[in-house]
Amino acid sequence: MDITLNQVVFFVVAIFITVFSVLTVTTSKILRSATYLLFVLFGTAAIYFLLDYTFLGAVQLMVYAGGIVVLYVFSILLTNSDQSMNKKLKMSKVVASLVTAVAGAAIVLFILLTHGFVPTASAEAGELPMTVIGEALMGSGKFQYLLPFEAISVFLLACIIGGLLIARKR
Repeated sequence: MDITLNQVVFFVVAIFITVFSVLTVTTSKILRSATYLLFVLFGTAAIYFLLDYTFLGAVQLMVYAGGIVVLYVFSILLTNSDQSMNKKLKMSKVVASLVTAVAGAAIVLFILLTHGFVPTASAEAGELPMTVIGEALMGSGKFQYLLPFEAISVFLLACIIGGLLIARKR
């Protein structure tokens, strides 16, 4: 079995993402959770760069790791809700969470074991030219992305206004 350097890097990044994903949902401090989420988003960008999707990796770093996580941290610091995570969970919620996690793991295992994972033929196509990406981003046609970008910008504006309203109540 030949393992390439690309595969080794993929497994290292996958383990990195898995560890920080578990830390994100298991820590009791919300600010640490946001920091672990930042590392998960960095790992996801590394996967995109590893797959030669440099534009998508750059967008992942700028939008999610750069913008969303900073927005989370500011909202956490403005609302000072770090003490609210120290409550004990009810046993019924713990059981429901465990059942949901086991069901999710069973679904993932079922998909992994039953799917063929045939390699795609377009692997040698490489990266698209910048003009094609720009036309796809600014177009409003069926496979173009102007509407999703506008929807995300409205969503981010709503998050900022919500954070300001929460901070203003104090």
